[in-house]
Amino acid sequence: MTVVLTWEQIALRILLASVASFLIGYNRDERGKSLGIRTTMLVCLAATLAMIQTNQMMNTAGRASDSFVQLDLMRLPLGILSGIGFIGAGAIIRKDGLVHGVTTAATMWFVTVLGLLFGGGQLTLGIASTLLALFILWTLRWVELRIPTHRRGSLSIEFNDVTDNAPLPSEAELRQRLQSAGYTIEEWTVHYRGPLLHSITCDLQWSQRGRPQPGTPVAINQLSSLPAVNSLCWRG
Repeated sequence: MTVVLTWEQIALRILLASVASFLIGYNRDERGKSLGIRTTMLVCLAATLAMIQTNQMMNTAGRASDSFVQLDLMRLPLGILSGIGFIGAGAIIRKDGLVHGVTTAATMWFVTVLGLLFGGGQLTLGIASTLLALFILWTLRWVELRIPTHRRGSLSIEFNDVTDNAPLPSEAELRQRLQSAGYTIEEWTVHYRGPLLHSITCDLQWSQRGRPQPGTPVAINQLSSLPAVNSLCWRG
């Protein structure tokens, strides 16, 4: 690491950090994520400036013979990196058994490392890392959409009282319909009103390619058309 930096070197490091963080932030904004261009650039530039400040203070890192104080300059960038970890943790949300925001948190941590690289003068490594990040965020996204992933949902059905026109289906019939549609039943809770089936609640799992779409799956929606069904609730 160069002890004395020129203004041209400082400007180059800040410029490269700004361009790299802008491109990564653009990807996050394009995906509608909370970590956008402004946040990404601020995080990356904060790390870059911390490393530049560390670089500028290297001349003061020595210890005088009559002093008991010695500066540990690397604590500054390491503190920045640890602090970003707490901010990234705030971007992670757990809802209905699913974890959201992990990629956003990882991206925030990554751009911090990019800032440390550019601020420390490792420009070639910083540029290569930026290209690798863009490849991961853009290209591998299409690979993920083509990989079968496991989805989970919760189904609750309430039945009417039995009539001649609306005979109640049996548990075995309902399980067969769900399994034939490709669902794996994880939990099964049944409520009877006397000898009659009153309600069923179950957790389902299935494999699906592509981005999950909001709405009730066709196979689940078809169950609501059964004559004996009074109400159907789906959460997936």
